[in-house]
Amino acid sequence: MSFTLTPAYDDDPRLADLVGRLRHYLDGELAEYEADLRLTPETRLSRDVLEPVWKRSRELGFYGIHLPARFGGQGLSFTELAALKEEIGASGRVLSHSVLGDMGGPLRAGSIFEFATELQLEKYLLPVIRGERACCFSLTEADAGSDVRAMRTTAVPDGDGWRITGHKVFSSAGPFADFSVLVARMAGAEESYSAFLVDLDSPGCAVLDGQTPMSGQHIESDIVLEDCYVGPEQLLGRVGDGLRVGLGRVTANRLLHCPTVLGNARRALQLTVDFAKNRHAFGAPLAALQSVQHKIADLATTYYAARSMTYDALAALDAGAKPRTEAFMCKLFVAENAFRIADEAVQIHGKAGLVRGSEVEWLFRRLRMFRILTGSSEIQKNGIAKELLTT
Repeated sequence: MSFTLTPAYDDDPRLADLVGRLRHYLDGELAEYEADLRLTPETRLSRDVLEPVWKRSRELGFYGIHLPARFGGQGLSFTELAALKEEIGASGRVLSHSVLGDMGGPLRAGSIFEFATELQLEKYLLPVIRGERACCFSLTEADAGSDVRAMRTTAVPDGDGWRITGHKVFSSAGPFADFSVLVARMAGAEESYSAFLVDLDSPGCAVLDGQTPMSGQHIESDIVLEDCYVGPEQLLGRVGDGLRVGLGRVTANRLLHCPTVLGNARRALQLTVDFAKNRHAFGAPLAALQSVQHKIADLATTYYAARSMTYDALAALDAGAKPRTEAFMCKLFVAENAFRIADEAVQIHGKAGLVRGSEVEWLFRRLRMFRILTGSSEIQKNGIAKELLTT
């Protein structure tokens, strides 16, 4: 397939149809919806704004599309899901994170479906799939990021249930979630953690505004618990399964963060190509300058390399392999080079790239975050080195 910033997937008719319909929705109906509401990436979002997108995306077959048919999905392969996530990232839509269910929806719930009881499916997860409820994930604490074993949120036995006390930070989708998938340390046990489905309106549970990340998005919450009771029916999996639930499918999840980042980088590159063609300086378009041509050539090559390695690892995952080292490599290479693309995009845009609120400026801030989010570049390097030096 020839290189292009709008992949066609001619060799896969089903995926080509899905991507075509997704682009049509993102660039048409969703773009109009956002324009009518005058949304920007830094608009404080509410359920009134988000729920119509969840439900419309469900009607169109995108919300939870990765799930098995019994949950109303199409059972997508990792590669197919990645292609859709890349389109989401490349769309430039403010609410794109709500189309597949990344923000509070089925993708946010992650792999917990395999641990849920029938009661938990009925009360918590099926309403999420239908776009009626939303969830967040609460693992990180102020002093327990990559070092999850440093967490201090503790569950103390109380009859058949537990009382949880602690303070979680960076709970994405928390501002509009109904419940949290929350991991806590078990009292009296040295290294035992469990996962609970915590209703956020429970006594002893408070949802507070979290710190605003450099992207300016108001999508994070602190979850503060003080003697908050959870019953035995809210335990996800078994006692002690918390890290297995919270970090389940680590390799797959690490790889699936990459396509969204690649989509953001692709958007930055496309904006830069368009700008270079249309911006005139000294009587000619910027694209006529060899220095600009070389920069764009380097950025396109970098994007192609990052994308190729990601989809190669995803293909291995689909084939049943466990590309653990490759997942570390992809997260490292994609995060570092996506930010490089954004940085050069700002440079080529010149003063226009420095204006707060311009799309390329926002992408610069957004992509800088991914060198830290979901495991910093240093953590990825640790993982790569460990895999190579201990085998």
